[in-house]
Amino acid sequence: MNILAVGGSGIVGTIVIPFLRGDHAVRVYDLAPPKADGCDFVSGTVTDHQALCAATSGTDALIYMAMGNQRWAEWDGSQTAMDVNVKGLHFALRAAAEAGITQAVYCSTMSVYANLQHRYFIDEDVEPDETNIYGFTKWLGEEVCRNASRRWAMNVSALRLCLPLAPEDWRARVRRDTPDFATSGDDVARAMLAALDLRAGFQAFMIGGDYEGKILNMAKAKRLLGWEPAARPTQ
Repeated sequence: MNILAVGGSGIVGTIVIPFLRGDHAVRVYDLAPPKADGCDFVSGTVTDHQALCAATSGTDALIYMAMGNQRWAEWDGSQTAMDVNVKGLHFALRAAAEAGITQAVYCSTMSVYANLQHRYFIDEDVEPDETNIYGFTKWLGEEVCRNASRRWAMNVSALRLCLPLAPEDWRARVRRDTPDFATSGDDVARAMLAALDLRAGFQAFMIGGDYEGKILNMAKAKRLLGWEPAARPTQ
């Protein structure tokens, strides 16, 4: 595949792109160049629809990884959260649809839920309930994806990611017999690629490193994507 990674120079992109480009061509669309070598780079913002349309040329899949700044308690943080997680996402999906792209992945987050670390999530139908601007707008982004699937007949998977980490950082963090939903970057990349192959309209998936299912029931990802976390703690 020729993948357009919008926001690919950010936290998630830096972790997963080295794994994505093993068998696929990756073009990063972001304000700053990616750290990974071997990628095309196009500079632009997610609210520039003309630049987004140009960036889709020659690609056949979209992964939306953009995040914006993390000053969510400030007014500018609220503005970028709306711009990136709602407006920019809509622009990127529309640009992809106009380019004939039907396969897309949206990097959502388990932060669409409040009190995340004190609950068990039985499936993806648990209604998102976070009220802070980040989690709320990420949930709004899922609805943007649902609408894109209906309007443009796209297959869009919203992956509710759980603390993606570089594999070495994941191994340093996770302990045997201690539930932890942090996810190794290679597992995240596998989930993205599996989702890009899925043709099932809009779907949301919980994607985490909780391999024993103590916090997340990820049966849907296993059933539809053939995915489950492979990383295991070494200590």
